[in-house]
Amino acid sequence: MDRKIRVGAVSYLNTKPLIYGFEKGMMKEEVELVMDYPANIASMLINDEIDIGLVPVAILPVLKEYYLISDYCIACDGEVASVCLLSEVPVNEIQTVLLDYQSKTSVALLKILLKEHWNIKPKLVDAEQGYELSISGTTAGLVIGDRALEQRNRSKYCYDLGQAWKELTGLPFVFAVWVSNKAMGKQFIEKFNMTNNLGITNIEEVIKLSNFLSFDLKLYYTKYIKYIIDNKKQNGLNEFLNRIEKQS
Repeated sequence: MDRKIRVGAVSYLNTKPLIYGFEKGMMKEEVELVMDYPANIASMLINDEIDIGLVPVAILPVLKEYYLISDYCIACDGEVASVCLLSEVPVNEIQTVLLDYQSKTSVALLKILLKEHWNIKPKLVDAEQGYELSISGTTAGLVIGDRALEQRNRSKYCYDLGQAWKELTGLPFVFAVWVSNKAMGKQFIEKFNMTNNLGITNIEEVIKLSNFLSFDLKLYYTKYIKYIIDNKKQNGLNEFLNRIEKQS
């Protein structure tokens, strides 16, 4: 390729370990890093505005061609802490849910859980920036990312979608994977994995750079978020893709 490879990643705390190596200058001659929220990164990959993206897994069926190019992902095996249904009333009393505009995967997961895990049918409303302020009474909100880590301190009830998925299926949940829309060489993929690994093996340094006080980041990075794809996570990913295909 006669230009740098454009790599898109989400601008959330959970991504910090994976992009630490890029930000430290690894692969700087080969890669241009683009940061945005998940839905935008997904659109960029679909529209060929980037070559590789850490994308919400719900877009995989939409891509004409894709390759999982990394051993690393954003996943959980039980609680995830930062993808939550937050409310002032118990889940069975929720009448309306405001849907986070930043990730289609979390919305698709919530729809599965509302129907198959909690057995409720609230009104679903596509929300806009600042919607967290409207979480009150019987109106709940699906909140993801750093905002969820903050909002869970304010809301009376917090229903963790990673935990609910585990209770429903017994499987881990994969939220995002590194995907390219064109084939990448073996040498590039090896270097890409090494770059991802730098932050995973330097979590204390990642925490120092983040300066986030609303949640214990050491717990977040070592207990809640799982970064390595294995067979169990692949099974969880396949189960989710099968379920959203049935819903469509």
